[in-house]
This record gives sequence, structure tokens and C-alpha cells, in this order.
Amino acid sequence: MKKDYQRPLDLRSGRIDLNHGAGGRAACQLVDELFGRAFDNEFLGQGNDGALLPAPPELLEGGRLVMSCDGHVVSPIFFPGGDLGSLAVHGTVNDVAMLGARPLYLSASFILEEGYPLADLKRLVDSMAAASRAAGVPVVTGDTKVVEQGKGDGVFIATTGVGVVPRGRVIGGAMARPGDAVLVSGSIGDHGVAVLSRRESLEFETAIQSDSAALHGLVGAMLAAVPEGSVHVLRDPTRGGLATTLNEIARQSGIGMHLEEAAIPVKPQVDAACELLGLDPLYVANEGKLVAVVAPGHADAVLAAMRAHPLGAEAARIGSVVADDHRFVQMATRFGGRRVVDWLTGEQLPRIC
Repeated sequence: MKKDYQRPLDLRSGRIDLNHGAGGRAACQLVDELFGRAFDNEFLGQGNDGALLPAPPELLEGGRLVMSCDGHVVSPIFFPGGDLGSLAVHGTVNDVAMLGARPLYLSASFILEEGYPLADLKRLVDSMAAASRAAGVPVVTGDTKVVEQGKGDGVFIATTGVGVVPRGRVIGGAMARPGDAVLVSGSIGDHGVAVLSRRESLEFETAIQSDSAALHGLVGAMLAAVPEGSVHVLRDPTRGGLATTLNEIARQSGIGMHLEEAAIPVKPQVDAACELLGLDPLYVANEGKLVAVVAPGHADAVLAAMRAHPLGAEAARIGSVVADDHRFVQMATRFGGRRVVDWLTGEQLPRIC
């Protein structure tokens, strides 16, 4: 139903004020003219506080629901290769996909700071809507709140994702077994370095772009290439990077890992930036890469499927799972030595995703 407002939102020079979060006419107009238009779909168009959604066929065949939530507080909000809006979609879609599920729907909650420019908010919302449409995962419900100036940091976005996994599919951090191969879908550290370069106004000879992307298509290609049960673990190495993710898997599964440093893909410009900044790429966040732990007899087929997909062209086998009661992740270095790849201690790069 068309709303009758005295004048449209000033999306060029207007700013968020407290009325936009008060639940009255201004709040309704913000939802109608910005969020509603950007995310428009039949479920959001129901106009209720929740969405009535059809049951997917996988549920009728004994499948199970998957649900994940995430908060996104990246600073700066706009960075090379992405922004907070697209990142919010990609991050939650990927969390659902890492359980081998097909993502179905998203919710989005916006915490806006008084005084935030409406032009920047529109840019974010449009980016988020484009990412949602490209992923084929609609935003079907949401919420908006406004906090006083100085009580936020522009925009925070919290998302929830719902998906469905077929009957009998079990993929999770506790499923790694000795002998399994450890694969990564591409170069690591791109996202964290891209965000940091913009945050610190650093200029490198080669532009470093975030790898932010929705990975469910890549996951689908991997799972379709091998018999059910061949892929044991999937995980996206976001905060804490590859090293922390592998330690999480080792802890959950009660195993160890042996890695080959020379096999881990790192772009030369990312490696150089990390050396300049005193960072280890193993601990730098990613937003468009995944780690897969795969039964050894099917590792080559999964790797080939990854490399055949645009988001896995640089995929590599980087190590193997071993029996180890201490649950150590160890790495053979390029210089012939061996080092323990331990958990991240502290916050190497705050506000990165």
C-alpha cells in the first residue's frame, strides 16, 4: 500500500535523526522508502513483524533446518572490494553454507547512529540488497533502531540466516579424522589487509581488495563432486584467520594437523603488506575463503571441483590431519624447520568483520 508522506526522504543530504527510530511516521517512511524498496520481495512485502515462509522440499524429505546469526561492526564501513552491507550478507550466508546447507532466507537488524548521512546508508543498503539478490538469498524481515550521536559508530548490522541441509549430511568441526586432507579455497589474508589499508590510509603499489563473497555455490560444487560423507569439515576462516580456524577444528575433533607453509597461497602484495605491518597472514581475517577437511580418497576430486569454480581457482592442499592427543597444529616452514601454529592471542586486527 502506498504511503502518503509530506515529502520524500532526502537521500542526498539528509541525516538519520532520533525520529527514525521512534516507531512513528519518520520510522515508517525510512523503512518504506529505503529498506523496503531495496530489499523488496514477496515475503518482506507481507509487512508484518515476521515473515510467513514456505517449507523447502528438503524438510519434507527428512532434512533439517540450519540457523546462524552474526553481528557486523567493520571499520571503516566502506573498504576496497566491499562494504559493511555486502559483508553482512556474505558472512551469514557462508556460516549457513559451512554446515553443508542451502541458505534460504536472511533477516537484518540495523543499529543507526543519529546524524549518519542518509546517502551513505542508501549506498550500504543498496550494496546489501545487490549481494542478497546475487546470492539468491532474500532478506525477508528486519528491524531498525537509532541511538544518540556518540553512542554508536555510524552503522552496525546484525543478520540471521536460515538454511536447510539434506537428510544424512553431517558436516562439522568435530568430524575431522586422521589421514584427512586439509584444503583451502584460495589466497589468505586479503580481507584483513584490504580493511586495514583503508583504515590506516596506507597505499601499496598494488591495490589489495577484500575477498568478501558468498561461498554456497562453491560448497555446492564441492559436495556434488564426491559421495555424501566425503567432506567432513567446512569452515570459513574469518576473525583469527586460517591459524585460529584450524586450531578450532583440532580442538573440536581431538586431532592434530601437519601443514606445509610453501603450499599455503598468499598473494605477494598481501605477504609484503603483512611483513611491513608486522602481521602473520595466517592470523589475518578472510571473508571469501573456506577450509575443507576431506577424506583422503576424495581430496583430489574435491580440489578439482574447487579449482573449476571462480571462487576456488587458487585452491590448494595445504596439509593433513594426524592423530595427536595434544591437538597441535604444526607447520613445516619454507626453511626446513617446524613451528607450532598456535591460537591467536589477543586481537591482531580489531573491527575487521
